Amino acid sequence: MTTHFNIRVYGLCIHEGSILAVEEPVGEKRILKFPGGGLEFGEGLIDGLKREFREELHCAIKDIRHFYTTDFFVQSFLNPSHQVISVYYTVQADVRRMQLDGDDQLQFKWIPMDTLHEDMFALPIDKVVVQMLHADGAGSLEAYHYFPL
Repeated sequence: MTTHFNIRVYGLCIHEGSILAVEEPVGEKRILKFPGGGLEFGEGLIDGLKREFREELHCAIKDIRHFYTTDFFVQSFLNPSHQVISVYYTVQADVRRMQLDGDDQLQFKWIPMDTLHEDMFALPIDKVVVQMLHADGAGSLEAYHYFPL
């Protein structure tokens, strides 16, 4: 069996006590996840994350800081011969310019940090990230120096 690595990059955007999430189709069902996606060949992590925010939300991001990289084995449920490695960054974005209406596939929503729960997410890596966000006190704007732009 040929095996491959599937590298994903995601942005954690916290604004006024809420975090941005997106509902999108994965396989045959819709799941809630954080904004971002797969790295394209020849692309670095930060460039990939910037591209994903431009494509999905039509906005630029800045103040990009590493938050978490997968540290356990995750097999892709879409392609069992792929191992998924996900890298999460906290990001700051100009929320006034975000286009949250998405398209038929993507539905963006702000989730208040005090209601954010790991059971909202289907992907095992996202569940870990939600636990880490709560453990780090990310519900407060001061935790990551996020202030309205």
